[in-house]
Amino acid sequence: MNKTIRRASVFCLLLVLALLVRVTWVQAYQGQALADDDNNKRNTIARYANPLGNIIVAGEAVTGSKKVDQGDFGYKRTYTDGELYAPVTGYSSQAFGKTQLEGVFKDVLDGSDSRLKSPLDVFTNKRADPGNVLTTIDPEVQKAGYRALQGKEGAAVAIDPATGEILAMVSNPSFDPNRITAATDGAAWKELSADNGRKMENLAVRKPMAPGSTFKLVTLAAALENGLFTSIDTPTGIKDPYVIPGTVTPLKSEAATPACDNVSLRTALRLSCNNVFAELAHRLGQQKMLETSEKLGFNDKKQDIPYRATASKYPSGKISKDQVAQTGIGQFDVQATPLQMAMVAAAIENDGKLVAPHVVSEVTDADGNVLESFKEPRTKQVMSERTASMIRDAMRTVVDEGGGKPARIAGAEVGGKTGTAQRGVNNSIPPLAWFASYAKAGGKQVAVAVMIVNSDTDRSEIGGGRLAAPVAQKMMAAALEE
Repeated sequence: MNKTIRRASVFCLLLVLALLVRVTWVQAYQGQALADDDNNKRNTIARYANPLGNIIVAGEAVTGSKKVDQGDFGYKRTYTDGELYAPVTGYSSQAFGKTQLEGVFKDVLDGSDSRLKSPLDVFTNKRADPGNVLTTIDPEVQKAGYRALQGKEGAAVAIDPATGEILAMVSNPSFDPNRITAATDGAAWKELSADNGRKMENLAVRKPMAPGSTFKLVTLAAALENGLFTSIDTPTGIKDPYVIPGTVTPLKSEAATPACDNVSLRTALRLSCNNVFAELAHRLGQQKMLETSEKLGFNDKKQDIPYRATASKYPSGKISKDQVAQTGIGQFDVQATPLQMAMVAAAIENDGKLVAPHVVSEVTDADGNVLESFKEPRTKQVMSERTASMIRDAMRTVVDEGGGKPARIAGAEVGGKTGTAQRGVNNSIPPLAWFASYAKAGGKQVAVAVMIVNSDTDRSEIGGGRLAAPVAQKMMAAALEE
């Protein structure tokens, strides 16, 4: 055989062998991965070939499926009170994917989860009847928060401190997921995606912002846990006026100087004395502040409720002593979500025990058999019972005598902490208004955190709790109502 022909034959043979190896690799090892790929349109067509399972609130489905007679899809997702529950459900779209509970439990909801299948289904690869997701949401608390936030930009979270159940999760502006469920909803998607998707952003769990003076609850816990003080009623000896350590910058408080001079911790919380809490953080140092913050959930990058919440932040890198002092009042690089501050309030109300927050109680099959339960979440003691009791006592003073008065509920014990977070150079951006609180009555208890963004109200009104506290009050009242 001609030498050139022989070489060409060997080369062609090698090419054929390479193709056989590649085909074998794809079919034997990559086939399932390719079949499961989110970009595989066959999966999307199969998902919407039949009605989906439902997301349940208080025994009632807030989702559904509607028959469609167009294109490749048999059904599309529908939502009841879509704007009200969007921060919980997320959306399931033929064209734009899935988010939040719709995304986390997509296999259960479309019947492809292996736990739903009988042995015969497994053998034939048949899709089983879809399952359902049961939430912990209390519809009355959810509605109370949603209504109270109308006309405001912000978010609120309510938690049962004893169980960790999220009773409400509200974010405003919200959106109606019904607008983007079909493959033909491109115009609505473009509108909702404008301004970096602001209308679809879940402020309650996905956008940490400076918590302002509500973070003083964390600073107070750190001070009491580390023995700086043993009582909330003894004078602290901290002066007003006060200069931030390592600087020549005076630090002002809401109360006029020298109202915060040598006050007790109780009075410091009621008047929101920046000098006291900045000095507490300075004396404690960054490490002890960091330890207390992380016990309460800050810097937790795996906080699943069960969908992932963005981690709230306490700075862990090296920072200067003036910056440590600023963290004590919830400024510098401290950032928190309403979920995080509700967790702080919940731990204080629950005698120092933090129960992992969750928005799902059970996942079931079509017959109601439990596939997955979240009813026994992890619990950890994050502060002593005595520390929690003292902080509750001080928080009650804020509501009874201080800026938290709008949160009072007749016949209930209510405690809270107002907060204002300055933003921008020389406060060029309107501040954030915060309120972190708890309430209990008749054997029920609830913790609520509210954040209001871009207020056009002046600083003193925000610090006085005139914006955020009324929202919390309505949610807490709904939670305690028989």
